[in-house]
Amino acid sequence: MLQESDLPGLVAQVLWAAFALAVVFGAIAQRTHFCTMGAVADIVNMGDWTRMRMWLLAIGVAMIGFNTMVGLGWVEARHSVYAGPRLIWLSNALGGLLFGFGMVLASGCGSKTLVRIGGGSLKSLVVFCVLAIASYATLRGLFAVWRVSSVDRVALELAAGQDLPSLLAQAGLGSKPALALALGLLLGGALVAFVLARPEGRSAEVWLSGLGIGAVVVGVWWVSGRLGHLAEHPTTLEEVFLATNSQHMESLTFVAPIAYTVDWLILFSDTSKVLTVGVVTTLGVIAGSAAVALATRSFRWEGFGGTEDTANHLVGAVLMGVGGVTAMGCTVGQGLSGLSTLALGSFVAMAGIVAGAVLALRYQMWRLERQV
Repeated sequence: MLQESDLPGLVAQVLWAAFALAVVFGAIAQRTHFCTMGAVADIVNMGDWTRMRMWLLAIGVAMIGFNTMVGLGWVEARHSVYAGPRLIWLSNALGGLLFGFGMVLASGCGSKTLVRIGGGSLKSLVVFCVLAIASYATLRGLFAVWRVSSVDRVALELAAGQDLPSLLAQAGLGSKPALALALGLLLGGALVAFVLARPEGRSAEVWLSGLGIGAVVVGVWWVSGRLGHLAEHPTTLEEVFLATNSQHMESLTFVAPIAYTVDWLILFSDTSKVLTVGVVTTLGVIAGSAAVALATRSFRWEGFGGTEDTANHLVGAVLMGVGGVTAMGCTVGQGLSGLSTLALGSFVAMAGIVAGAVLALRYQMWRLERQV
């Protein structure tokens, strides 16, 4: 049985493993230009699905990996924040819409912001700081009061949980582990097949990005949900997930963790502020991206192009911070980690994010046409 004296060593293992996986994420994203906003923009502006196939492959791999672990009894979707019994569908949809619109104005989502910082973008550093403030205000501040008293009140209560395997198991269609394995293989396999259907989906870059990033998401799930899971804490005898801000099993997400990272940096001398999976993965993505940018000599300092460019990025950062917390995740948090659990709210949030991104791209096109 685990002793209390063993906890610091286990926490260190969890944090180092999560950091290492995040470094891999940042390195792959920098090398392959993995970007959800860019993927949507490529389709809207050029009809090019190459980067979207990267993203869909990563989702498919994450679905297969996570639900295989559920089938093996290693993790449970109910232990994540995504698959709880309360489906806040309006918050998921509206928050996703705000986040999607904001990520276009800010030249990328939360993960892309970290990757761009690693590549030398001072614009993204400003976005990082503003996003952190906006997300923290939506977690615990002024925006949080408005969020909780308005959109969060609109919800459906699903006693079994909102992930598809739990809902189907409640309907008597089989056991939860068996259904998770079957659905993960079916839905994830369908996405992989879609990616392979076209020649651009079979390129080395697509496979490096999709397989690599999908595997990293699964890896962080294992680190948090398996390695860092204690059925009984040696002191409290309660079930815990070590080194997480949410007190749940976590994988990659990049809105609230950015706020927690800034909070940790500012209040470092406060002993209650400790490193968590969210903080180390945020720093790890920047480190991995910077390593590749420096190694390939693609590191470039980048500043704002003017007043309008600055305003767009500031507004975009605020929208991402407010929207990401309201939706309970970003393109990685809901789009990869959340979708891998097959949670209904994650599908709603991602639909909102994509719709918001398309609206923002149309808005930008309209602005350009007016200036001609």
